[in-house]
Amino acid sequence: MAAQRRNLMQSHQSWTDDLPLCQMCGVGTAPNCVYGPDGKGTQSHTNEDGHLRFRGEDGCFLYGVFNGYDGSRVASFASQCLTAELLLGQLNSSHTDNDVRRILTQAFDVVEKSYFETIDDALAEKAHLSNYLLPHNENQKVQERLKELEQEVSGGATAVVALILNNKLFIANVGTNRALLCKSSSDGQNQVLQIGRPHSTDNDDELQRLAALGVDSARVRQAGQIAGQSSTRRLGDYRVKFNYNEIDLLSAAKTKPVIAEPEIHGSQSLDSVTGFLLLMSEGLINALESAHGPEQANQEIVAMVAAELAQQTSLEAAAQSVVDRVKRLHHDVYVSGRQRATYCSRHEDMTLLIRTLNYPLADGALTPTQGGRIYPVSVPYSNSQSTSKTSVTLSLVMPSQSTLTNGTNTASTLEEGTPTPGQSPTATLQSTNTQTQSSSSSSGDGSLFRQRGSQAAQPDETGRVPPYVDFSQFYLLWGSDHSDSQSTQGGLGPQ
Repeated sequence: MAAQRRNLMQSHQSWTDDLPLCQMCGVGTAPNCVYGPDGKGTQSHTNEDGHLRFRGEDGCFLYGVFNGYDGSRVASFASQCLTAELLLGQLNSSHTDNDVRRILTQAFDVVEKSYFETIDDALAEKAHLSNYLLPHNENQKVQERLKELEQEVSGGATAVVALILNNKLFIANVGTNRALLCKSSSDGQNQVLQIGRPHSTDNDDELQRLAALGVDSARVRQAGQIAGQSSTRRLGDYRVKFNYNEIDLLSAAKTKPVIAEPEIHGSQSLDSVTGFLLLMSEGLINALESAHGPEQANQEIVAMVAAELAQQTSLEAAAQSVVDRVKRLHHDVYVSGRQRATYCSRHEDMTLLIRTLNYPLADGALTPTQGGRIYPVSVPYSNSQSTSKTSVTLSLVMPSQSTLTNGTNTASTLEEGTPTPGQSPTATLQSTNTQTQSSSSSSGDGSLFRQRGSQAAQPDETGRVPPYVDFSQFYLLWGSDHSDSQSTQGGLGPQ
């Protein structure tokens, strides 16, 4: 069996070639980039991320995003092996939630053990040659072979996996990727749930787990990395699995400190849920947080996704457009020289997977209202770590005979969709972090856009306050489209 896995690793054949892809999701990617002094970017290594999106039998769907490092070997192997361990008859609708969690945990264990079976011969040869090299330090052929073997066996990956069975959502996480669930509520708000916390060196639960093994958790928190990575759980990476006693930070550990055991969240019922699920690689998260700070990263990415879903006609295009927007934001902050530019000199590979849940897409040139047009609205955005002001561009849909509420049509009480100048649309995103039972739940401030300070809301001599949302471009486009009735009066908008 180990030889069969090795042969598959060395070929382009996949264990899952015959499984149907899920058509209700889209994936966007971008390679890593390092910026030069002139702002031009170069790719420093091949893309190491991976993903999966399959539709199984009996109403089962499997999605995953894998953040590889030191090569794509582990991410590629994990995406294939995990699918084979979950979608080839192991799951069916009769399974209970406990059954599903058990099967998920076992699948990750099989992936970890199977991967090391594929490199066990190379590891054995590497150990033999390392012992031989000690008294023969000048043997160049042995040194070259050791370098080849190191490239063959090095590397690892983190993973976030979503399983939908019986219309219930399960999330399995190993490492520092992220899963977000956005649900549109009946009152017009969008609730954003971050499912789980990253297994990183600043996760208190993970530090307590390491401390129980004899590791100095204070040193780990201060270092911020273990063997070059911030994750405390990962797939592969023989250095922290077999040679951890040789790593200073981990040398006191009583047993294997960096593990591949997933943290399972769920089930969460998706009945009557309208919204979308996002799986993001660490590279995408870090790029956005480097550019704008971590406080509103979840809300920002959800706003971008919602805007692209209102404009794009395919999920693939929507996901790719969001990734491209994050990439441009990251680059623009670097070349601007602003306060956060020092955090944006480079970014790693980025992957975003969008899975819609009863959420409509744009229809060709039309919007989800099947008759309206998208008009841009620029809304200021700020965060506590930056003195500069940026804006988030949302898409405001003005339908012809109905109004848009969370992607669904409702009857309008206005004639021919004319906007009321005294009203302005609002978008609210509620942020909640769902964690394990041993962790405390936390909630965000519940708003996508921060409240202005009292000094910014002082009325002028006419008794008006400065507008918070800039509708000038919206009014200009609306006026040009309705020139017969509106632009002759100087354009729509407050007079």
